[in-house]
Amino acid sequence: MDQQAALAFFSTFYTNTSLYVVEEPATELLAPVAPVVAAAVPPIVPLPVVATPQPSPVATVAAPTPKPTPPVVPPAPSKLPSLAGLNLQSSPTPAPKQAPEPSPVPTPPPAPVPSAPRQPTATSSPVASTPFSTLGSNPNGLIILVRLDPVRFQRLPKNVFLNNVLKAIRLIVEDVVLINVESHLPVALSTLRQTLAAKQIIGFGKNLLDVAVYKTQLYEPVLLVNDVAYLPAAEIELIEEDNSRKKLLWQAMQRMFLR
Repeated sequence: MDQQAALAFFSTFYTNTSLYVVEEPATELLAPVAPVVAAAVPPIVPLPVVATPQPSPVATVAAPTPKPTPPVVPPAPSKLPSLAGLNLQSSPTPAPKQAPEPSPVPTPPPAPVPSAPRQPTATSSPVASTPFSTLGSNPNGLIILVRLDPVRFQRLPKNVFLNNVLKAIRLIVEDVVLINVESHLPVALSTLRQTLAAKQIIGFGKNLLDVAVYKTQLYEPVLLVNDVAYLPAAEIELIEEDNSRKKLLWQAMQRMFLR
């Protein structure tokens, strides 16, 4: 296709599009091209045809077909002789050997266990061993508790004031048992009940009977364990010298003995 035809083709293809046209070089600047002269080709000489000897046909021998091997059948086991007719005796089974008994290991003696401290009981309390002395031999009579020195206690049965008090409730000294507490601790009621069966007690002083220390007040009779009536009062010497105390004692004795 020449340049003009190509330009017309592209102008039609690219409508409304300006194309850039390269100017052709001047014809005079092109160097003349020498014609190509074909070189002389030597003639082709045909080679002689040599017949190749064909191998002679060899008779084809068919390979023998292998015969199938018959399966191998294992021989039948030979029959064992019967044991029914034999007289077999069972041999005794040997007894198992007993292991030798181990020698006893000496056991150490147990450590001593400390015993728990004994709790004080009614008979082992300090008041159970409070010393006291007595005057009188009536186990069923009235008990009078005092805390005096031995000399004054021996003179107590002849005390005028005490005899007047006993007359007021229709009693005499021979009807009572005088007990002198010879310690600052009170005497135990359970200890007195071991030899005395009295149901009424008068205490002239403080801290004389264990079961009445925290449960009574002066000139107020109370009922203790085992139906024992107890009347606390001041010391005999104080009541003897004070009319107000005499009055309080008399009123308390009326409530206790003359009801």
